Amino acid sequence: MLTLNDYLYSGDTVLKILQLYTKDLMASAKKTHNTIDMAHCNILIQIKEILEHNDFLTSQSQRIRELYQYMTEEYPFLAFTFKGRIKSLIRAEEKINGYIVEFIYDYYMEHGRFPSEMEIKNRLLCFRDIIAYRIVISLPKCHIAEGEDKTEKELKYLYEIANVLPAFFEERGFTAELSGIPSDKFSPLMDEAVRPYFRDYVVSSRPHGYQSLHITLYDNISRCYTEVQLRTKDMDDAAEIGHANHFGYEKRQEEERGRKIEIPKGECIFWDQAYERIQLLQNIDLSKIDVNMFTAYDDYRVNDGCGLYRGRQILPFEHLSRFQNG
Repeated sequence: MLTLNDYLYSGDTVLKILQLYTKDLMASAKKTHNTIDMAHCNILIQIKEILEHNDFLTSQSQRIRELYQYMTEEYPFLAFTFKGRIKSLIRAEEKINGYIVEFIYDYYMEHGRFPSEMEIKNRLLCFRDIIAYRIVISLPKCHIAEGEDKTEKELKYLYEIANVLPAFFEERGFTAELSGIPSDKFSPLMDEAVRPYFRDYVVSSRPHGYQSLHITLYDNISRCYTEVQLRTKDMDDAAEIGHANHFGYEKRQEEERGRKIEIPKGECIFWDQAYERIQLLQNIDLSKIDVNMFTAYDDYRVNDGCGLYRGRQILPFEHLSRFQNG
């Protein structure tokens, strides 16, 4: 079985690693008639093509910037940041195999049998955040009157922005994708007209406490999917350095270890392969790998200049409240 780990010790660039891994994995998939590995390859090919031909990001970033400019005029009292990134190779590989492991496990627990190859492939169609933009807003203390609730006011502005976002991007060449989330799992602050497009993880927070608003857009100009996330600063802190990051990760790790026991090895080849690939990546010693433009002294001190581990940055925009220091 081929794994990404096999290619991380040659000193090659991320793009070269992607080319070699994808080529070999596709050849193996064709030889063994493994349609799941073929679907896996198709996602990796999308990442490879973005890295090889990324001129469209200039156009896409400019259109994202128009939302930034709109917000500076509409909400001069807010502080906010716009960040764009291409998902890192390691995170993408973890997510692809994580989808497979999670779907097979849940299906097996519910039905007592394994899903078909077509059903597993359909699950991989949910991978649409190779490119993602995050908007984080914050209301400075100088704009909060005595007795006002900061969290409540920030949520009001967060949903205001969400309510105009689909139409704003429709006018700029994007199409909002339906989320498939039941309509009763939304905040009353979100307009009914836009609810079908959002995944409201603020009202329906994830089990590990993650909160955010997510919407997937199809860019008709570059012909690729893009995810936009909306968060308050507190939500972002929880996701990046708080309980939604560390504790949620540990909990998921425990669940993964438990799942290995519940599904016997050899019963489902797609489970076995995806599970092993996840384990190898999660147990990797970053300081030992040899990838061009990447250096790690340990798992915490990492200088990722190529997007192997932490993703590639597309844009950083920051807006300080116009009256914050007045």
